[in-house]
Amino acid sequence: MQIILLEKVVNVGNLGDVVKVKDGYARNFLIPQRMARRATAAAVAEFEVKRAELEKAAAAKLAASQAQGEKLNGMTISIAQKAGVDGRLFGSVTNFDIAEALTKQGFAVEKAQVRMPTGPLKTTGEHPVAVQLHTDVVVEITIAVVGEQA
Repeated sequence: MQIILLEKVVNVGNLGDVVKVKDGYARNFLIPQRMARRATAAAVAEFEVKRAELEKAAAAKLAASQAQGEKLNGMTISIAQKAGVDGRLFGSVTNFDIAEALTKQGFAVEKAQVRMPTGPLKTTGEHPVAVQLHTDVVVEITIAVVGEQA
């Protein structure tokens, strides 16, 4: 399906690109999330009229993400979980727990923005975690998992 992108999408293209993607990806994700529209002649013409406005909004979103990234970069967040004597947790620390801890500290972060390539944290100690605030802004934070004796 031919679509026109209304914002930058990772591994697909930038704002204003007319690209071909699988029908299901466009119908079920890109179009409902308002990231893209079908690339009809009318839609392309309408996009060209709104292009400057969309680019300005995208630049403002990027600037806000970079400002938040400056504050967040290198930060250490402490999360307490019940743990055994050997330092293994009863349960785990997930991206939801990290997003919740960041929100309590005043950073608007959703759980989908927290990148944990090795999966949930299952031991006490300090663990590096990436937070993707924008497609171009990724910051590293440190999660200090503190064990509470059960």
